[in-house]
Amino acid sequence: MNTIKLSEFENSPVSTIDINGTTVAVFKVDEDYYAIQNMCSHAEADLADGEVYDCKVECPLHGAEFDLKTGEALTLPATKPVSVFRTEIDGDTLIIKENSDA
Repeated sequence: MNTIKLSEFENSPVSTIDINGTTVAVFKVDEDYYAIQNMCSHAEADLADGEVYDCKVECPLHGAEFDLKTGEALTLPATKPVSVFRTEIDGDTLIIKENSDA
């Protein structure tokens, strides 16, 4: 099972986890958790290193923005979405699940 302890978010609003060879960035925004493919769809940059605001993450390399809920590329230079993963809280653990329709 792909899990992260909620305590990992006490000092940082972002964590990463490997799911079947894909690095997934997990963001805590207010009291919600969002998980998306860590690699920007435009260039090789870690979205976990980007700035998060308004439920979006900005790629640290070229500034493309991605919606944390849908994975949609919101600004150029990115034109392709990133994969989104479902999150579910179980006690003190966050479960990250692959979407069959993502």
